[in-house]
Formats: sequence, structure tokens, C-alpha cells
Amino acid sequence: MRLLCYGVREVERPFFEKYNEKFGFDLVLTEKMLNDETVHLAEGCEAVMLRGNCPGSRQNLEIYKNYGVKYVLTRTVGYNHVDLEAAKDLGLKVAYVPFYSPNAIAELALTLAMSLARHTQYTTNKAKDGDFKIDNFMFSKEIRKSTVGIIGLGKIGFTAATLFNGVGANVIGYDVVEKDYLGDVCKQVDLDTLLKESDIISMHMPYFKGSNDEFINKEIISKMKDGVILINTSRGELQNVDDILDAVESGKIQAFGTDVLANETKYFNKVTAPQDFDALMTRISGLYPRVLVTPHVGSYTDEAVANMVEFSYENLQEFIETGSSKNQLA
Repeated sequence: MRLLCYGVREVERPFFEKYNEKFGFDLVLTEKMLNDETVHLAEGCEAVMLRGNCPGSRQNLEIYKNYGVKYVLTRTVGYNHVDLEAAKDLGLKVAYVPFYSPNAIAELALTLAMSLARHTQYTTNKAKDGDFKIDNFMFSKEIRKSTVGIIGLGKIGFTAATLFNGVGANVIGYDVVEKDYLGDVCKQVDLDTLLKESDIISMHMPYFKGSNDEFINKEIISKMKDGVILINTSRGELQNVDDILDAVESGKIQAFGTDVLANETKYFNKVTAPQDFDALMTRISGLYPRVLVTPHVGSYTDEAVANMVEFSYENLQEFIETGSSKNQLA
């Protein structure tokens, strides 16, 4: 079974090779992401493995089909980058990763929140330039005296709640499903209560196209506590970034940290000079360090990569042996 894996960075190669010892797939590993050119790397392959920034569009899936690809794996929990309707039409089988290290995402959320709360980037940048004077902007509220609201109380959200609870925060959470495993870590509340009471809000809800698009918008922001810190390490499609930046500019939102953007393939995994920034990147750059963006690195940890690769290999092996997978989407 010849398997093409996109977006395999150098530090990830050992994980792909180690876990393949059990399966023996004929691996083709490329650092390149899926695009109009790299789609043709699939010639001669029966399976491909995508990552979140690889567009599994109908056009790309049709090319895969013509090359003899049978299986499309995504090493992600989210799968909105794959056109499942097109996959079904073409007879391609698709599977995803049901979960990977929740700590990877939760730790990044905590890092962004604490960096923004303590104005770390602002302070270290001044020190880098030789300015060690303490000013009013550096004054901070301690996390242990803050209320942290977690939106989405699945594995990742609950792990984030546990981490925030561990540094002494009062943690509350919202989810459409009542959770029975929160214990003393987090109190489940309704959305309006969370928005009203939270000093920090961390997004950990899944994205469902056509259902919760731009969940964080002007209306939701208006219900938030003044001076809130907003964190999103889930999906960029869940936020109206212009509404959020407007709120940062007005002071309604004190600071914003995000690991995701809608249409993020336009920006991430590329190097763009500041003079070539579009309107969105110009706004974001102008609001630094009150706005921090990381290029979807939440799952870029040793444990998360190991989980994603092993699950994906197991999905492919199940397809080969049984014709289906317990993590099958199409």
C-alpha cells in the first residue's frame, strides 16, 4: 500500500517511520502541503494522508480518483477541509482521527492566556530594546483571581479547564451537552452566564459548517465582560475576526490570542513580508501585542503527532482488512 503523507515536517518524520514498523506501508513523505501542484504527487499512490491545511476539495479528490487513490486520511479531529459529499460521489473512503493529546491544545490555550494577561510579549520586547522601565501597561490581574470560561467541554476543553483550575482560577464552562465528569474542576453554566462573568474565555468547541459559523460575533461579544481576554485554539470558522478586532480596538476585548483563522491556508505555512500584508494581517499586526496569532501549532507536539500518525495508520489498515473503519466519514 503506497501512502502519500502531506505536510510532514522534518521533526515529524521519525514518528511516521517508527509507527510504520508495525504496518509496513510504502511511505511517501513530503513537507509540501496539498495544492494545485502537489496534488499530482499522488500518482501511483492508493492512499493519501492530509493535515488540516490541506484542501480536500472536489477538484483535488477527482484528481486523486483518476490516479487510483482509494483512501483519504486526515490526521486531524476536524474534517471541514475535506469535501465529504464529493468523496462519497467518487467512491473514496475517508477517515479522521477521533482525538489526540488534549494537552497539546489546552497547554497552548493556557500559554496564550497567561502571556496576554501578563503582557509578556510587550514587556520582553521592551527589554530586548534596552527599555527596562516598568509602565502602567505591564500591570496585571493574577489568574487565580480571575474567572475563566471554557466554551466546549469535550476532552480538550476539560483538559484546559483542569490546567486553568491548577493555577488557581475559578473555572466555569458551557457546552450544549450536560457533562457529568467535571467534578470540582469546572462548574457548567449557561452561555450568557459564562459571557457575563468570565475574565478569560477559551474556545474549545467543534466546528460544524452551516451550524455554528462565526459563533463569536458582534452580538456574542456585546454580552462579554468588559476587558475580557479571548482565546481560540479550535477553528477559525468559529469567529468573525473583524468583529473581534473591532472589539480589541474599542477596548471591549482587552486582548485576543488565536491559533486559527478562517481561510488560514492563505496565511499559514508561508512567509509574507509586512509590506505585502493584506488588510486583515495589517490590522492584526497593528494591534500587536494585544493580538497574538500562532500558525495552527496547537497539535505540534510530540504526543499529538504520535497519536495522529498511529490513528491514521490504524484507520488505513482497517480499510484494507475490512473495507471500513470505526473512524470512517465517507
